[in-house]
Amino acid sequence: MTILEEEKYFWLLLIIPILVVIFLLLLLWKRKHQQQFASKKMLEILSPERSGFKPVLKFIILLLAFACIIVALVNPKIGTKMETVKREGVDIVFAIDVSKSMEAEDIAPNRLEKTKQLVTQIINNLASDRIGIIAYAGSAFPQLPITTDYASAKMFLQAMNTDMVSSQGTAINEAINLATTYYNDDDQTSRVLFIISDGEDHEGNSEAIAKEAADKGIQIFTIGVGTPKGGPIPMKVNGVIRSYKKDQNGETVITKLNEGTLEDIADAGEGEYIPGNVTSQVTEKVKEVLLNMDKTEFEAKQFADYQSQYQWFLGVGILLLLIDIFLLERKTAWIKKLNLFNERKG
Repeated sequence: MTILEEEKYFWLLLIIPILVVIFLLLLLWKRKHQQQFASKKMLEILSPERSGFKPVLKFIILLLAFACIIVALVNPKIGTKMETVKREGVDIVFAIDVSKSMEAEDIAPNRLEKTKQLVTQIINNLASDRIGIIAYAGSAFPQLPITTDYASAKMFLQAMNTDMVSSQGTAINEAINLATTYYNDDDQTSRVLFIISDGEDHEGNSEAIAKEAADKGIQIFTIGVGTPKGGPIPMKVNGVIRSYKKDQNGETVITKLNEGTLEDIADAGEGEYIPGNVTSQVTEKVKEVLLNMDKTEFEAKQFADYQSQYQWFLGVGILLLLIDIFLLERKTAWIKKLNLFNERKG
């Protein structure tokens, strides 16, 4: 298992393409002024030791050294062993709506991206709870089983999109039914299901399913993402909006947040409806909910004894810098003696 301690330093890699552009412009500028000074043949006579390849090689080595030092700053760590630890917490499942209506931009940047932000912040505030993720639209399917690996959870979360489920619609009932299979009946843990959606339930029997889940000890909370005013559903091609979804009469479809449905499901699931447009308010409410739940001790396997690996990248970076310093820009003597291009002397 590998973790990156300081991922923010990866932004420094954006400097590399800028340096490449500057270097290419500098080469063009030098070539232009050399041609003004003398012809190519005359330059070879005046500077017989000048190498056209060596400056490029030195620049590539310098970029590689820079990249290695950046990775060293990120400080990758490798878990060297797996161990079983005792943890105390709650089993949490996030059921995330990935239907096309979640692309509506009535809340910035859009409903699905807002959902990802909410769940990420909730995960960041967790300590020892186990979490699972379900994606649903016209049907539901498991995205991540119950785990304590928060890093993997956030990775799967960011990969979610509205093309994941081929059947469109919003089948909240299927998401609830699937969630009931996530919990281990042998573990008497407190169980909570967070449904994040715009509330456009096209099945209609979700309240009854929520009541059945509540009878099994699963408390259901709903988080509404969107606005009652609503917005159109963009139709995108390669990430660019080409048009908006229209109905059979050619009218633009407006999708609206249906808080009533979400409130009814939460009531049936013995939970509560949480407005999801303000991230800080959602995270505080979720924190309050989890604090009031009974925590259960359970065993969890996790990587331990993480060891830093930055020294390897730093060492390679310093070695490349030394090579760059001692690598001269003139032609290498032993390569000239090989006469690879069958050049005539004299």
